[in-house]
Amino acid sequence: MTIIFNINYITSGKAKLCITGSIPELGDSRPEQAVPMEYAGYGNWKLAIDTFAEEITYNYAIKSDSGMKHEPWSRKQFIRSDVVGVKVCYLYDFWTITPKDELFYTSAFTKNIFARIGTDKKVSSNVIPTIFKSLRLKIKVLCPYIERTQSLYITGNCEELGHWSPVKALEMSDTNFPEWEVRLNKEVVSFPLEYKFFIADKNTRENIRWETGENRIITDLPDAEDTGFVIADFPFRNDICPAWKGAGTVVPVFALRSKKSFGIGDFHDLKLLIDWAKLTGQKVIQLLPMNDTTSTYTWTDSYPYNAISTYALHPIYISLSELGKLKDKKLDLMYKQKQIALNKSKDVKYEEVLKYKLSYCRDFFNRNETQIVRNIDFQSFQVYNMEWLMPYAKFCYFRDKYKTSSFSKWENGEAIYNQLQTFKLLEKDANSTHELYFIFFLQFVLHNQFKAAADYARSQGIILKGDLPIGISRTSVEAWKDSSLFNTDMQAGAPPDMFSSTGQNWGFPTYNWEMMEKDDYAWFKNRFRNLSLYFDCLRIDHILGFFRIWEIPLDYTQGLCGHFRPALPLTEAEIEAFGFKFDKQYTKPQINVGFLDEIFGELAAEIAEKNLKKVRYNYLGLNSLCDSQRKIEDFFSDKSSLKDMYSRAAFRKLQVIKDGLFKISNEVLFIKDPYEKNKYHPRINAYNTYAYQKLSEQDKTAFQQLSDHFFYEHHNEFWKTVALKHLTPLVNSTDMLICGEDLGMIPKSVHEVMDRLHILSLELERTPKVDYEEFTSLQSVPYLSVSTTSTHDMEPLRSWWEEESHRTQRYYQSVLKQDGIAMTRLDTEVAEQIIINHLNATSMLTIIPLQDWITLSDALSRTDGMSERINIPDNPHHYWNYRMHLTIEQLMQAHELNQKIRELIDKSGR
Repeated sequence: MTIIFNINYITSGKAKLCITGSIPELGDSRPEQAVPMEYAGYGNWKLAIDTFAEEITYNYAIKSDSGMKHEPWSRKQFIRSDVVGVKVCYLYDFWTITPKDELFYTSAFTKNIFARIGTDKKVSSNVIPTIFKSLRLKIKVLCPYIERTQSLYITGNCEELGHWSPVKALEMSDTNFPEWEVRLNKEVVSFPLEYKFFIADKNTRENIRWETGENRIITDLPDAEDTGFVIADFPFRNDICPAWKGAGTVVPVFALRSKKSFGIGDFHDLKLLIDWAKLTGQKVIQLLPMNDTTSTYTWTDSYPYNAISTYALHPIYISLSELGKLKDKKLDLMYKQKQIALNKSKDVKYEEVLKYKLSYCRDFFNRNETQIVRNIDFQSFQVYNMEWLMPYAKFCYFRDKYKTSSFSKWENGEAIYNQLQTFKLLEKDANSTHELYFIFFLQFVLHNQFKAAADYARSQGIILKGDLPIGISRTSVEAWKDSSLFNTDMQAGAPPDMFSSTGQNWGFPTYNWEMMEKDDYAWFKNRFRNLSLYFDCLRIDHILGFFRIWEIPLDYTQGLCGHFRPALPLTEAEIEAFGFKFDKQYTKPQINVGFLDEIFGELAAEIAEKNLKKVRYNYLGLNSLCDSQRKIEDFFSDKSSLKDMYSRAAFRKLQVIKDGLFKISNEVLFIKDPYEKNKYHPRINAYNTYAYQKLSEQDKTAFQQLSDHFFYEHHNEFWKTVALKHLTPLVNSTDMLICGEDLGMIPKSVHEVMDRLHILSLELERTPKVDYEEFTSLQSVPYLSVSTTSTHDMEPLRSWWEEESHRTQRYYQSVLKQDGIAMTRLDTEVAEQIIINHLNATSMLTIIPLQDWITLSDALSRTDGMSERINIPDNPHHYWNYRMHLTIEQLMQAHELNQKIRELIDKSGR
């Protein structure tokens, strides 16, 4: 088979057009082995290859002295069925630029909203591969945004194409949706061939929408026997980008409750939630991360953003009802009794649920191990996922063997990952083999159950939206196996924001971007690829971390003394250029004695004697007992020490001491850069320090100008370049619809980068991104955004209304345009108006927390609104155990609520 590639593109200078493809004849997709094309004049390039490959994927690139530049959008595909029955195939391509409607080519639309499913998928007689010898001309075009009741048609200036008559136009096939194709008899087509595409209803051919622009033209084609021609045309032209909108629900899977639950939501419950979403006219279900977090087997593992694996799913989400029954009746009865007791619990009893679900799975596996291990699908799952599955299983085996996930404490050289030793565990002894296969089995079941739920969602037109955590646990498989990709001597967090006045310290190691760049971010791309098995939309947690991360030294537990990385720290000369006299004393934590009474009250003298030391005239610093936040935290977590030293002191006073020592540890105006000597970062929010109060008015003004410039102007172009370098290859590597959680201290370049890469922003009405506005205008948010009433890190609507009455009063008057005093408890009428406003927002997606949807019903709302909160970011030891107070079955039967939700969504046009 000879394939002759043809494309028209005008290069500059000595640059050449090349092809990289998935077969040896095209360099096995290795950029350095890209095959140069032959220039045929007038911008035309050709390349002929002989191949027996059944499928080829390829794209074009420009090779010049400055390197390789790939085609900006769309990976081409050449499938062997294109050329059945011919010896030579001419393939005519077009250099494609990123279209305005790129979002509609993501799997959220191509595999979901507009996907051709079941009987909707039509194969016309114009595309049967076996008759390509007579129908030797094939025209292909991309067009994703066509409803399932519509089809794409082609008409043109010849009889076979209907002489421009929509009635006689040919319906194209959606077999390879979003690609449409038609096959024509080259012998009866007259050249030059002019044609155009249009969208219309399948049955009536009404509601015609023509593509914009001039007619498409094929001037002529070579005349040769046993030759076929494929015109891979540029996408359907639509100057006005479709303004599709959708509504949905966000809820953690662990919060779901059904009759078949085992004390926690699972993948069976997710299917029920999909049914409810479909019933109420929703299009999206957003979930929190579901990776395995099992580190201690205690409730502290409930934090879903601290996974021990970026691939493995949490065994706690296995649906036991779908796994199968136990043959031991007594054992089965015991589990049923536990299930009943746990299902009655108001909240998730994490430790009990995990204990009994794992026990059930182990009993099931022990009874059926032989059949499971011999199962072909089970074996295939192992082979396909072995790259991450085996290290994960080995990690879990050692975690349980040494009773800790802190691999630095493992013995016998096992603290260092050794790939060559990994598979020896399977040969070591019967016990280790049994344990590893049990871990394989859990992940096999989890994958199958989750994939079944994901496929079910796609069949129902419901987009599942996943969540990509910004960091990894420092006691995880990845930190153990891929340690070179992370800076384990630092920890990631966030500067002070609406969630925490002292910043957030997540404890995760930061990314070694320089190392990741060496293999073109393969680690991240593999994560995206795995997530796309289940999700068609993805939320990137703390997307600001791809611009710069807030990096905190290991001896700090709070985030105030962190710094951005990468960054452009300042020299002493640059600092003094703002009119501020720099002194290295400003980098050392110390407190003027005049403030001790304000900090410690009546305990000032005692603390000065026991915990402080003189560092210069009138200034004290922390002594060796507490000269780091880690020491302070460890000291105050030791209850016996507190009792011995302060047996008569009240707990409040102990808290005053701890808070006071933390304040002193943060008393700096500048942070030394750990990577560049004699360079400094202004401390974030340093104008709240006592050190700032002691400055002269002139120095205060100079420092404030310096700080504002550093945090809001100094890095704009730099961080834009960094983000584009990190995010572009990742976004281009997936067909998922990408959203970014862009809350917090937002650099000016963030929205420019997100717009360029078509990443949806997150818009919260009570967290405006415009200075001097108290509430976001929902009619002013960008179309490429997700609007929501609250997030898992915030109070749901009802508890916010009750907790912040001073703000809700202003909201009641300025946003809802109501007179008088706002009610103390949010009623359904006001809740409905708030949700209507969000549904009418200009954003593409409006996703409402399940708790907030339920506020539309007085009868179904929880009595205690405060109990509906999922997370409190200020509390690093928060227990993530929120559960729905009613079952999904009950929710499905809530006809009045469901009808109201559907009516509100329909009326909003979502």
